[in-house]
Amino acid sequence: MNLMPESKVLIQGFFEFISATHIAQMQAYGTNLVAGVNPGFGGQTIYNLPVFNLVEEVVAKFGQIDTTIICVQPYQVLDAALEAIAANIPQIIIISAGVPPLDMVQLLRKTETCETLIIGPNSPGIIVPGKILLGTQPSEFYIPGSVGIVSRSSTLTYEVAWELTKMGLGQSISVSIGSDAIVGSSFLQWLQILDEDETTEAIVLIGQPGGESEEVAAKYITEAIDKPVIAYIAGIHVPTVQTWQQTGTLATVIGRSGNFGTAESKLAAFESAKIPVADSPSQIPQLLNNILIPESVTR
Repeated sequence: MNLMPESKVLIQGFFEFISATHIAQMQAYGTNLVAGVNPGFGGQTIYNLPVFNLVEEVVAKFGQIDTTIICVQPYQVLDAALEAIAANIPQIIIISAGVPPLDMVQLLRKTETCETLIIGPNSPGIIVPGKILLGTQPSEFYIPGSVGIVSRSSTLTYEVAWELTKMGLGQSISVSIGSDAIVGSSFLQWLQILDEDETTEAIVLIGQPGGESEEVAAKYITEAIDKPVIAYIAGIHVPTVQTWQQTGTLATVIGRSGNFGTAESKLAAFESAKIPVADSPSQIPQLLNNILIPESVTR
């Protein structure tokens, strides 16, 4: 992964999920935004970015692009992502929400033949505090430090970061993997990335009802992750008779137990794996302080 200030970043599309404020925030943070792509608008300037019709035109002008941030209509995401893959862009962040599931299946099958990392859809992106901001996360909630955050939620990601920041616990990397029905990268991939990251000393995992990715992550943590992990599961008070639709997450229940995909199922998985679970975001700093060496925490 290339998550350094000098990384070249492209924006594909200027749909409703991204605004001049978000782009100005990334630029103010030092993110090296080089251009935008919006077919039919080539040659213009949008939000102080030169705009091209095609990704390949940007590559010809600026050289290898490290990350593209896709913010187009949901039904246009697949074409935009395939164009980025054809241009050998290794990191794709999809901010757009509501991408058709079959389009995501096709996209993920395409990534099996290359080394492209997909974040999203329905993701506010990634931030490495003090270095680079990729997406729409509010940078003012973060300070540099040693706590990695991986989340399925959007707003909860930076709510947890703010709770940490208020207690002087800085963050190394914070990523929302997205909360559409099908997303590109998984908890497992990011747990491995954070486990191998030299600046990360502890990991906070934020889950929510729907699917079984948290249950799988709990098992993976016990088998493969060396660093301490704190979990938080949102929606524990959501009635089980209702479908969790906070951000479009779907729970497939055919052939499953009645507890499948519920917050209770996820809590049980973490408790069985002896992974501490916070009752609320405000409790996370206390649990981290119990496991971190004080000298290693950025204050």
